[in-house]
Amino acid sequence: MDVIALLPRLHLLRFPVGQAYLRRDDELTLVDAGPPGSGRAIADAVSALGHYPAAVRRVVLTHFHEDHAGGAAELAALTGAEVLAHTADAAVLRREVPCPSPALEEWERPLHAAALRHLPVHDVEPPATITELAEGDVLAFGGGARVVHVPGHTDGSIALLLPFPGVLFTGDTVAASPVDGSVMPGVFNLDRHLTVTALHRLAALDADVACFGHGAPITGRASAALREAAAGHRPTP
Repeated sequence: MDVIALLPRLHLLRFPVGQAYLRRDDELTLVDAGPPGSGRAIADAVSALGHYPAAVRRVVLTHFHEDHAGGAAELAALTGAEVLAHTADAAVLRREVPCPSPALEEWERPLHAAALRHLPVHDVEPPATITELAEGDVLAFGGGARVVHVPGHTDGSIALLLPFPGVLFTGDTVAASPVDGSVMPGVFNLDRHLTVTALHRLAALDADVACFGHGAPITGRASAALREAAAGHRPTP
């Protein structure tokens, strides 16, 4: 796992598949938790940055996919952190409902197979408790992080908007191309049309920094890049 400083209070944690973000206020917040088996590595990274792992107050999951949620239970057990997820995806994380499979387009199939090969094989227990989130909830970090419900990638996908300094965590609703860094809708969606609609909604927000679930973050004029991406992908009427 690589740890990269993005802003004075924000670090990127990059895994072989997917990435998470550590935000420092008076306490620490983790946005996503990496693949299964990542909990100890995240706790060690927190220590290396000069914090006690118990300072991680909450883990906010943007969606249920294992490359983002797989490390949540282990990290919560190590730190005592609260785990939060949207109601629709919390039911999947608790294994109350089956995990739905993405509606892959033909060109996505080899990419999806390659991604799965890079994920560790773990039989992971779900978090002991999950606090459920809904559209418009405001969380006590980053000056009041607002929950934006953006279904499409999964039914319970969320983004988080920190009003100052204008940081948007998009989850997998939006991604940056590993080839040229261009911004695009995320892949492996339950409903691509809804994902494109969600991209347009996020593009209308005011954000200077965009933190994606996959691909390099944008650390300046992020809204302009999101609007350019949205202009190239029209939602279905």
